[in-house]
Amino acid sequence: MSTATVTMSPYTTSAPFAASASVAAGSSSAPRATTRLRLTRRGRAVLTSLAAIPLVVGALVFALNGGGAVATNDQANVTFHYVTVESGQSLWSIAESVAPSADPREVIADIVSLNQLDSAVVSPGQRIAIPSQYER
Repeated sequence: MSTATVTMSPYTTSAPFAASASVAAGSSSAPRATTRLRLTRRGRAVLTSLAAIPLVVGALVFALNGGGAVATNDQANVTFHYVTVESGQSLWSIAESVAPSADPREVIADIVSLNQLDSAVVSPGQRIAIPSQYER
């Protein structure tokens, strides 16, 4: 913080507090340190292009590597063990009987996922596929 000293000359006829603006404000003759960056239209175009290049390269890499799946004529021979739900049975009891050493919640989640069930509610007479890792 700079301090300005105002001295009054006895020979002036002006008002007693009339001092120059630079002395009263305490400013120095050094230039201001803040400079504002101004971009031209060409500069904005260059910056936009530099920001867009990684996005374009990423899209091209994704497009070129996206076709990695190959269709074949081979058929997978997967067979499932099925259980028919009886009256009074729930998925919990089926999970406990199919995999007694496993956590029933995980078995139920696998059964729901394999059979594409909306919920864990089953009806009597419904045929449920059991995941192969839980077959006896």
